Amino acid sequence: MAKYTELDINSQGVATLTLNRPDVHNAFDDVMIAELLQALKEVEESDSARVLVLRSEGKNFSAGADLNWMRSMADKNYQQNVDDAGELGLLMERLDLLSKPSIALVQGAAFGGAVGLAACCDIVLAQPRSSFCLSEVKIGLIPAVISPYVVRTIGERQSRRYMLTAERFFADKALELGLVNEVVENFDEPLNKLLESLLANSPQALGACKQLIRNVGSRPIDKDVRKHTIKAIAEIRVSDEGQEGLSAFLEKRSAAWLKQN
Repeated sequence: MAKYTELDINSQGVATLTLNRPDVHNAFDDVMIAELLQALKEVEESDSARVLVLRSEGKNFSAGADLNWMRSMADKNYQQNVDDAGELGLLMERLDLLSKPSIALVQGAAFGGAVGLAACCDIVLAQPRSSFCLSEVKIGLIPAVISPYVVRTIGERQSRRYMLTAERFFADKALELGLVNEVVENFDEPLNKLLESLLANSPQALGACKQLIRNVGSRPIDKDVRKHTIKAIAEIRVSDEGQEGLSAFLEKRSAAWLKQN
């Protein structure tokens, strides 16, 4: 049974994954990382899960890595540290590559590795006083494992500033940087609107669309990319849901996946 996290998949297909260590501001250690990995695996493999919502209990989204856990790693050798960092790396990878849409709800502080979690989600909602900080250099470390996702999200130029200064910045700046998609006073109504939109779409197409974005996002528009996009649309057109979606549109009826909700 999970100790620091909770996973719930409701009848609509919304999988809510909650960080639940509010007494330590949802800081994560090896136990929480293992639980999050297992939960993401369950969501990925679940036929009923359609969308992931990542949220947390308490005043703060997450303080990043638990300092007592980090201190314990200082007493271990290089290979043990490589293995340990590999688990955090796998967590970021699994969240980033999840085939289902993901939404992060960020309240309060999101520091260190928590910025990485946000950067790995497809959509991020934050409250006006939510704050972010890539704080690693303050304690003699670097945001290494999360860096590919953060740099991709906010760009190299802004990463140079915020990774090097370890400045704290708030939701309006995070919105400007592209780390946050929307700043809201309360999560409920904006979240429900997003879920309504996402659940109306073809599950198969959503997964294929995420894959498409990954494949073309950081590559020059050359012959190989164009060839990939042609292949991608052909494949989805002949897929079961592609055929059903087109038929439903032409016949002016609801698609089969909507009837499942």
